[in-house]
Amino acid sequence: MRQNIGTVNALVRITCGFALLAWSTARMVKKPNQTSLMVIAIAAAMKVAEGFTRFCPLTYLFEENVMYEGDEDYYEDYSPLNPS
Repeated sequence: MRQNIGTVNALVRITCGFALLAWSTARMVKKPNQTSLMVIAIAAAMKVAEGFTRFCPLTYLFEENVMYEGDEDYYEDYSPLNPS
């Protein structure tokens, strides 16, 4: 899995994800039967995981579609930025 987001973007995702996760779990204590809060908590946890792994599936899909729409000869020799 190749990293496709930067360090600052990852830190913003981690910070906002933890804040939203804390808010949604605090709200679920008061109102445990609201499914919308569970969806928010899952989305926030996903943002935290994206920040830690520095991989975003939506960014990956967008890059793949944009990259291969143009000239195929230019992108034929494409190598990853971080091989590890």
